[in-house]
Amino acid sequence: MNIADLNIIRDGNFDFLGMVGVSSDQKNQIVFVESQKFVDQMLKSSNVSCVITSEKFVDDMPEELGVGVSANPRIAFYRIHNHLAQNTNFYGSDFKSEISSTAQIHPTAFISEKNVTIGENCIIGPHVTVLEGTTLKNDVILRAGCVIGSEGFECKRNGKEILPIIHTGGVMIREGVEVQALTTVIKSVRGGYTEIGEYSKIDSHVHVGHAVKIGKRSLIAACVMIGGSTQIGDDVWIGPSAAISSSVKIGNGSSITFGSVVTKDVASGERVTGHFAIEHEKFISFIKSIS
Repeated sequence: MNIADLNIIRDGNFDFLGMVGVSSDQKNQIVFVESQKFVDQMLKSSNVSCVITSEKFVDDMPEELGVGVSANPRIAFYRIHNHLAQNTNFYGSDFKSEISSTAQIHPTAFISEKNVTIGENCIIGPHVTVLEGTTLKNDVILRAGCVIGSEGFECKRNGKEILPIIHTGGVMIREGVEVQALTTVIKSVRGGYTEIGEYSKIDSHVHVGHAVKIGKRSLIAACVMIGGSTQIGDDVWIGPSAAISSSVKIGNGSSITFGSVVTKDVASGERVTGHFAIEHEKFISFIKSIS
């Protein structure tokens, strides 16, 4: 059965699904290449063992790599991912959930019977949902109605078809984190974790996208939206109703003010404002100039 409609040019073995241009220490990755830019980036990596590409780039592939050819390398890659997620233990084996005897769990909370770990002195409030792949370290507090480990929103277009991408990772919430009511933390896409660092506090109605990394002691106010794969440093402030695009890097000690829309990296210690967010004092000067 050819689940990805691939023409195999050279056989190869892989242990991980990777992405060209995304830094990873994992060896023996399979990746997809669909443009010259991707070819150039892939050739710089020593971690790739197999490639899915188009006929156009076959001759650019080193002899030591396994190569499969597809009319749509991206879709073929994600079909392989979905097959592995649904039909194999490629992304890990199940285990019975482990819950510390010192955890306080409200009787209306739902905890998955498998693949969850809950540490000492955690407090889980009414109607909280903790789904597979979630790890709570010690002293984590989850307030009423929040959802941890939900399936994420990742879909790929293929003509008129829309291919939903199965999320196979988890959520890691580290010691002393508090998550307020009705917040959602999405699990990572291809293994690994969405992470919230020690002693960070997240307010109500916040959306934390897949594979987001939040550092230590950061404060995230109500109704913030954090796009997938964003990296947030330590001691960051994100004000109410801010929106942060995917794959943005927010430096240590930075500040994002109320309602800002962030589409590019924010340097450590920088304060940004506006839609789209720019350095705070520049924004204030501009507002004064048009008042």
